[in-house]
Amino acid sequence: MADREMIRQTLLELMEADIGEKFTDLSDSKRLREELGLDSVDVVSIVSQIERHFRVRLSQQELEKLVSIGDLLNLLVAKLATPSSTSAA
Repeated sequence: MADREMIRQTLLELMEADIGEKFTDLSDSKRLREELGLDSVDVVSIVSQIERHFRVRLSQQELEKLVSIGDLLNLLVAKLATPSSTSAA
């Protein structure tokens, strides 16, 4: 099982590769849209990368609750800790 910092590093790499920008700070409090400048297309693309990389499914209800990097990390940590993480919620 991956720990939170390993997930954060992987998330950083996925975001940089997908968006083509360098992110120097992915602290838990960073807001995805307001502070990182992600629009809905960026978020959908990154979520697709996350689902493929971690082999998890994120439901629409889960995605609607994501505001910050911390929210996303909490969700991924929970998903990866659950044995049935590949099943849709």
